[in-house]
Amino acid sequence: MKTWNAKAADVQQRWYLVDAEGKTLGRLATQIADTLRGKRKPEYTPHVDTGDFVVVVNADKIAVTGKKLDDKVYYRHSGYPGGLRKRTLREQLERRPTEVLRAAVKGMIPRNRLGRAQLGKLKIYAGPEHPHEAQRPEPLPLED
Repeated sequence: MKTWNAKAADVQQRWYLVDAEGKTLGRLATQIADTLRGKRKPEYTPHVDTGDFVVVVNADKIAVTGKKLDDKVYYRHSGYPGGLRKRTLREQLERRPTEVLRAAVKGMIPRNRLGRAQLGKLKIYAGPEHPHEAQRPEPLPLED
């Protein structure tokens, strides 16, 4: 018996909509990452992009547990000596709420060109509106 592999031309990519209001950051990010990679499909193949598009709305209303709002820190470096900058999760949610969820999902995606293509199918919006109505996204079935 031969092993079946998905072909890029045969993959049907669907669009899903996720409302992040009140959802826990890490639990939501794992389900989004699995959908982007295609691991929720029976035709999943690790080296082929079998994943779907995911549109996330209300990213600014995401929830975290414990003291993460003040204890979780996001670092970035300018590349120059002394160029290390850091922000807490609370500050990051005020300034760039979409990047909080994007960073969480990015950590769960492979670090190669396939992973970058899969991350490009993630569309995150801070408010309830999004410009993807033409694709008719359906609600993503989430496990609670």
